[in-house]
Amino acid sequence: MRVALAQINIQFGDPDANYAQVETAVQKAAEQSVDVVVLPEMWNTGYALKRLNVLADDEGQRTQKLLSRLATEFKVNIVGGSVAVARDGRYYNEMLVVNRQGALLSRYDKVHRFGLMAEDQYITAGQTENLFPIDDVPAMGVICYDIRFPEWLRKQAAQGPKVIFVSAEWPTVRLPQWRLLLQARAIENQAFVVAVNRVGSDPDNDFGGQSLVIDPLGQIMAIAGAHAQLVTAKLDLDQVEQVRGQIPVFNDRRPELY
Repeated sequence: MRVALAQINIQFGDPDANYAQVETAVQKAAEQSVDVVVLPEMWNTGYALKRLNVLADDEGQRTQKLLSRLATEFKVNIVGGSVAVARDGRYYNEMLVVNRQGALLSRYDKVHRFGLMAEDQYITAGQTENLFPIDDVPAMGVICYDIRFPEWLRKQAAQGPKVIFVSAEWPTVRLPQWRLLLQARAIENQAFVVAVNRVGSDPDNDFGGQSLVIDPLGQIMAIAGAHAQLVTAKLDLDQVEQVRGQIPVFNDRRPELY
């Protein structure tokens, strides 16, 4: 599986600019013959949470239409990061995943809201898991703050995904923890981790990128810098079964105790 991580500079409160640059990023990724394009968190609006009443994507329709068109046109799967979505009078931080045919594979509302960026004041928490196939490869997706909750990832990883996709707006000041947490999630779940962060800044935060691809042993395969760029990597999915066979942690769990 060849993956492309679209590390972009999200324009604060400017959906039109952001939809345009996502289209460009997917097109450039497709030119490198990748199987999956992965986007960062809240890429349509950034954390302009006070203006979600005018900025959020109604029912996610604009986002789904764009991602489906791009997936179909360029024959790529898209893990659509996440976008601010308005639904039933509430706002959600929602990930949409589409396959090469443009069909919606999953939509996931971020479960853990990050209070330091005021999500708890504006965003409604999700309630469901996010497992889906990518070209028949079992995968899962989570959003940013979710990775600080290993029990949430393990609950889903126990169902067999080989790739864990992570989309984030992770501030520069906490990037050392970003890398360590992602390596730990890869090691303990014996899966590839493909994690995309953004770059740039908003009125309250700076974002330093460092999007990562990590193998099931926790080794960094690719890492981006602090500027907008496209990073690609090839995942040898046979490695997942090799690692799980050597140390069968999923067989050795004691779920009756924890």
